[in-house]
Amino acid sequence: MNPSSGAQSAPQAATADRTWPAVSVVMPVLNEERHLTEAVRGILLQQYPGELELVLAIGPSKDRTEEIAARLATEDPRIVVVANPTGRTPHGLNIAIKASQYSIIVRVDGHSLLPVDYVRAAVETMEETGADNVGGIMAAEGVTAFEQAVARAMTSKIGVGNARFHTGGEAGEVETVYLGTFRRSALERVGGYDETFVRAQDWEMNHRIRQTGGRVYFTPRMRVTYRPRPNLRALAKQYFHTGRWRRVVGREHQGTLNLRYLAPPLAVVAMAVGVVAGAFGFWPGWIVPGGYGAAIVLGAAVEGRGLPVSAWARLPFVFATMHLSWGVGFLTSPPGLGQPTPSKTP
Repeated sequence: MNPSSGAQSAPQAATADRTWPAVSVVMPVLNEERHLTEAVRGILLQQYPGELELVLAIGPSKDRTEEIAARLATEDPRIVVVANPTGRTPHGLNIAIKASQYSIIVRVDGHSLLPVDYVRAAVETMEETGADNVGGIMAAEGVTAFEQAVARAMTSKIGVGNARFHTGGEAGEVETVYLGTFRRSALERVGGYDETFVRAQDWEMNHRIRQTGGRVYFTPRMRVTYRPRPNLRALAKQYFHTGRWRRVVGREHQGTLNLRYLAPPLAVVAMAVGVVAGAFGFWPGWIVPGGYGAAIVLGAAVEGRGLPVSAWARLPFVFATMHLSWGVGFLTSPPGLGQPTPSKTP
């Protein structure tokens, strides 16, 4: 963290009715050639009355990401580019936060597109609620038929459960939010992102903020367009590793696993037992995997209404990939994953 950039030193912009704090937007970036220019444009076009800077932490990308980031920085002095040698998200976030100047930190990703009122809504919500972190809806939107199917699954309770940042809902305190807008003082209080968490670092960070007396607040006013993975293999990899790392969070922070997180691994176990039993001649064993297959087809028929037929047809496969990949990842999470864990502020 940058100790010289607390709330007292942050410049503020005055308007007719109030004074707006300056904001630092931080973005870890790796292999984002496809979406980076659009994502940066969404930040620079924010209709926010206060000062704003954007810090890009660029990992060792295999595409033209570094070249695009350098060009964007020459076009707008509000952009700062720093290196993230590991390419890992928590490292990039900590590097970008340290390089930033201001007392409010807005976290975004290279494949997230902000509406023009996002930063203003974040600052207003933070000031109204006194929360240490505020966030909104991860509004998945796809371009191709497969991405449209994934987007529908990611905003459906059948696909992701009842997390408000996925499915929407009323404003209020929550366990975690998508991305997040933080008070720098809260990040300093908990020592920043835990860099051992390659995935699930948002949930883990928000848990520590809440454990140290802070509040995490959801508001549907903050809505971020999210671009889903482009194919089944990439989606399976995403959810497999998310399941693995969510189990690491559960091991480190006892009592944080609930039925929503345990449902996919329990389903995988039940279906595996059913398949083995059925294969050995106990026909009722097929009821569980067969029932699951029927359920996701029926669920896709309901949840897919309004989608193009090509996207609708893919939805059952997307549901199954998300559930089973997450469950297998959770079940196969190695005991040593995420170890050793550095000491943190209790």
